[in-house]
Amino acid sequence: MPIDLYQVSQSAPCRAVRLVAAAVGVDINLKHVDLTTGEQLKPEFIKMNPQHTVPTLDDNGLYLWESRAIMTYLVNQYGKNDSLYPKDPKKRAVVDQRLYFDMGSLFQAFSDYYCRLIFTNVIPEQAKYDKLNNILSILDKFLEGENYVAGKTLTVADLAIVVTISSYKILDHDLSKYSNINRWFARIQAEAPKYNEIEIENGMKEFKIFIDNAKKKK
Repeated sequence: MPIDLYQVSQSAPCRAVRLVAAAVGVDINLKHVDLTTGEQLKPEFIKMNPQHTVPTLDDNGLYLWESRAIMTYLVNQYGKNDSLYPKDPKKRAVVDQRLYFDMGSLFQAFSDYYCRLIFTNVIPEQAKYDKLNNILSILDKFLEGENYVAGKTLTVADLAIVVTISSYKILDHDLSKYSNINRWFARIQAEAPKYNEIEIENGMKEFKIFIDNAKKKK
């Protein structure tokens, strides 16, 4: 039975899930959800996910949403080993911390500043921009002397955060002073399975089109 992923290509969380599926080597059936027409509000979708969000996974009747929960599930269920999400409690704790850092700080700061800018064309207060850069500085510190964000091998934390950083890059946020981030970003681009297909040829392109269309509507 196929694993269905309800998603939109321009969504960073959806793209992160797809990167993990590729790294695990599991085939997923992509189902596009047209958010503009309210497809996510149809009764059959709400039956799967009362929060009506994407990505939503349907693994033969297991309905799961929240991208990082899906990512760790895919490794736990289908991974040939635990390298992407270690079973060792101490190693896993570091991966979890980085995932929460991405969700609650790095991606949240991006949303707080850039989503308002994209949808309203109103420049948010300077404090939001300063907070965003402070969080990037913390990520840069995490990566000092390290090749990966959570340990000595590629993990789901790298695959979540690389998508967030690619979103910063699409919007031309100045990352020039974060040498550790830039070094790490190049490595993950090269190492993540199907990165070019999922991110560069698909997701980032769709995200750029989405941004351009949002600007035209103002």
